[in-house]
Amino acid sequence: MEHIIGQDRFQAYTSTLEERIAADNPVRVIDAFVEVLPLEKMGFKVQPAATGRPSYHPKHLLKLYLYGYYNRIRSSRKLSAECVRNIELHWLIEGLTPAYHTIADFRKEHPKALREVFKAFVSFLKGVDLLGGDYVAIDSSKFRAVNSKKNNYNQKKIDRHLAYIEAKTSEYLQILEEEDKADGASGMLKKK
Repeated sequence: MEHIIGQDRFQAYTSTLEERIAADNPVRVIDAFVEVLPLEKMGFKVQPAATGRPSYHPKHLLKLYLYGYYNRIRSSRKLSAECVRNIELHWLIEGLTPAYHTIADFRKEHPKALREVFKAFVSFLKGVDLLGGDYVAIDSSKFRAVNSKKNNYNQKKIDRHLAYIEAKTSEYLQILEEEDKADGASGMLKKK
């Protein structure tokens, strides 16, 4: 009995990236979400500079950032490496390969806009019926009505919860910053 044989590396293929990404792949949701965002209104720098090297469009870097968030890739260096080897990212950001420094700078330059993206993402999911909220399901258990402090909401409690969410968002962005610094330090040690 013989071993399973792989494909010839020198064989040319006629498939497109579009054909290689399944219709239900989560990168399609990320792509659709970013495409409908009013990036300039949210605070992203959409207009390129008149001089200097051409820049990446913020939609590509935002897609990359959201892909990293979805796949728990926090480091800019690791995201940059994924751009080269990951077929989903080839499809999502159209074959672009930004350097790790470009990805890190994007995060640093747009902290408020990234917070707006988090808020818009919930609205987007509701808009495409991926997030409900209209129905309550129970398992036919009998419950006694109790209006405890845990189960009711007032404006003060809602404001406190929103502040908590803001703090968690800031904490996550800080973790990303620390990951980039740690990667930068390890990168400098490798060069020496």
